[in-house]
Amino acid sequence: MATLSFGIATISVSSAADCGTRSNWKWRRPNRILCIGWDPEGVLGPPKTGHLARLELKRRLERDTEAREAFQRQAREEKERRQSLRQSRVLPDTPQDLIEYLLDTEAQEIEFEIARMRPRLNQEFFSQLKLELGQLRFAVNRTQLMEDRLIELEALEKAIQEGVEAYDKMQDELIKARENLTKILTSKDVKATLLEMVERNEINRSLLALLDENIASAQRGNQKQAAEYMEKLRGAVLKYITV
Repeated sequence: MATLSFGIATISVSSAADCGTRSNWKWRRPNRILCIGWDPEGVLGPPKTGHLARLELKRRLERDTEAREAFQRQAREEKERRQSLRQSRVLPDTPQDLIEYLLDTEAQEIEFEIARMRPRLNQEFFSQLKLELGQLRFAVNRTQLMEDRLIELEALEKAIQEGVEAYDKMQDELIKARENLTKILTSKDVKATLLEMVERNEINRSLLALLDENIASAQRGNQKQAAEYMEKLRGAVLKYITV
């Protein structure tokens, strides 16, 4: 019997990306990989062959290898930096401190903090946030510093509201996916079970992602039979994906 692995997925909070004003809210666009091999007009000419072409190909592959290794090294360093930063943060005790804590958190880390502190992002937190926003909006003599603070808090409020909504939805889907995966794995008639789930619209990407996670877990644990079975099951599930 395969061992189910239920990890915590991550969410993406990008709606307030164009609103943040703090220098450490570094909203970045992801790097894009562009395909440069397409040449329908023949601008680059016919493919080169021969000894010189092979040497050029070898040099290009060496350059690509170096670039890939540099990218992987940079990714590892960034991951280590974030882990170190997370461990060094002192978690706040009050809603007021939590607001400042989130304002001082890098934009890329907001989704992690929402997942980590979801129970504390409650009515008390949002009431405190709205109280501060109200005080700034209706201040009689508003300074530039207060204007900047207002923009920051409005951006934070939108990011946290949307992030919490996305996180809660993801958790609901994950719970249902766990139940459905258990139902499939313990079913005596998998095909009939899948058809019933299709009728109830329970075959979705969350179930597929959870199945992928369990396949990877079985492979890491050298559970070949379980991994092979779940890979076949994945193929069956994939046929019914509609969402």
